[in-house]
Amino acid sequence: MVKILLHTDVTRYLEFKSVDGSYVYVSKKIYKVPATEKEALGSSLMGLFEKYRFKNFLEYAVQFDEKDPKTFKGIDPHKTSGKDVLAKYDLDKGTVDFVGHAMALFTDDSFLSLPCLEFLARVKLYAESLSLAVHRYNGRSPYLYPLYGLGDLPQAFARLAAIYGGTFMLNKPIDELVWDNGRVVGVKSQGETAKAPIVICDPSYAPDRVKKVGQVVRAICFLDHPIPNTDNSESCQIILPQSQVGRKNDIYIFCVSSAHQVAAKGKYIVIVSSTVETATPHKELDAGLQLLGPILHKFISVSDLLEPTNDAAKEQLFISKSYDPQSHFESVSDDVMRLYKQITGRDVDLTPKASE
Repeated sequence: MVKILLHTDVTRYLEFKSVDGSYVYVSKKIYKVPATEKEALGSSLMGLFEKYRFKNFLEYAVQFDEKDPKTFKGIDPHKTSGKDVLAKYDLDKGTVDFVGHAMALFTDDSFLSLPCLEFLARVKLYAESLSLAVHRYNGRSPYLYPLYGLGDLPQAFARLAAIYGGTFMLNKPIDELVWDNGRVVGVKSQGETAKAPIVICDPSYAPDRVKKVGQVVRAICFLDHPIPNTDNSESCQIILPQSQVGRKNDIYIFCVSSAHQVAAKGKYIVIVSSTVETATPHKELDAGLQLLGPILHKFISVSDLLEPTNDAAKEQLFISKSYDPQSHFESVSDDVMRLYKQITGRDVDLTPKASE
């Protein structure tokens, strides 16, 4: 996500602040994922010998290059499983959980059985993002969050699009999509039709062209204190790996406050989310909610996860997927990449510019 924002120059209209900390829940405790060598040495997340083994694994992942077989060092990234790579470095269960879920950002344990190529690429991306955040934003985690909240993201893109001739029709409800011979040719709003060669929308605008693939449960909580055991962080992310809480999917906790200009001084907004697994979704977040301490107000919602089923190329209607439980927008970035390739026929080129 950060690479996309930097590459598109939307950051000219957007201010970021680093998220104070990235945490992981292991053995019924919250641990900070180390952001610097000093933090790594002082962390109780791993023992002394485990830190040495983890250091060796991380050095391998960072130098790994899919295009350079010399960096494989005896591992076939297309055949060797993530489990076998981790076993080569003799990492224990707790370390495997935090690497797979808090660094590689997998939502389940599939990285253990799949070929290790994507797993290693994700760990490397985490390390590179962390380096960028530490050196460019003086951060203590690889995550950035826009000042004044996520609503500033579309505003920034709107300003950027205007420079290139983009036109915005605000406060205009969409009545229906307009079709001609099986292709979408525009949208109708309040009796007026805006014509377009393609239409890009979320699932709510094309309910007959999406399918339900699951549900997400979210709790929005208001606190008057930082989340306990996060070093009084004004903002943070905590990932509870599935195996640590007896689930099939991870639980995500994200906290922001006045530090990002999204809450009054002394108040904290926390979102706890996960994929629904049972008939009582509101109870599935208990493991995360119990970590928050006293809660002033709590609002729980359940929403469907929807994916497109239409022939986008034939209809020229390009539909995004629903937001999943992840609080770090990894899957959202992947969906943006998917839509871009569907529309243009080529991958997004994120090669750094000279100014970057």
